[in-house]
Amino acid sequence: MALALNILWLIFGGLELAAGWFFASLIMFVSIVGIPFGRAAFNIALYTLLPFGNEAISRYELTGAEDIGTGPLGFIGNVIWFLFAGIWLAIAHLVIGVFFFITIIGIPFGIVHFKLVRISLAPIGMAIVPKEVAEEARRRRAASVLDRRAP
Repeated sequence: MALALNILWLIFGGLELAAGWFFASLIMFVSIVGIPFGRAAFNIALYTLLPFGNEAISRYELTGAEDIGTGPLGFIGNVIWFLFAGIWLAIAHLVIGVFFFITIIGIPFGIVHFKLVRISLAPIGMAIVPKEVAEEARRRRAASVLDRRAP
């Protein structure tokens, strides 16, 4: 089912949206300062390319280890992203998602746009993985938290 939805997504605008994100990431990579933002835009492009069956998850949640994108510098980068681009991208995806929900047949695409709202707000420190991997990472993290709290 995910394959069929991904193909329909690509035909009805997903390919153009992903191409736009890839282009934006290339522009951001041109400057040294823009490299973290370029990597974030590249992750959004990957997610936009094949959204069905994949999920955006924090790299900390995925690996259990903090890195430069999930620590204080990642937080600062996400604040900068949010102020200059994130809020506007999130609003756009929210409006488009509502439009797709109104069409009834576009509800799966509306759900994708709602998922893109989250990553558009703060993409630094995120990874795109299959849903099964994300669920397993969350289970592993929850188990480790419970193990630490057990007497």
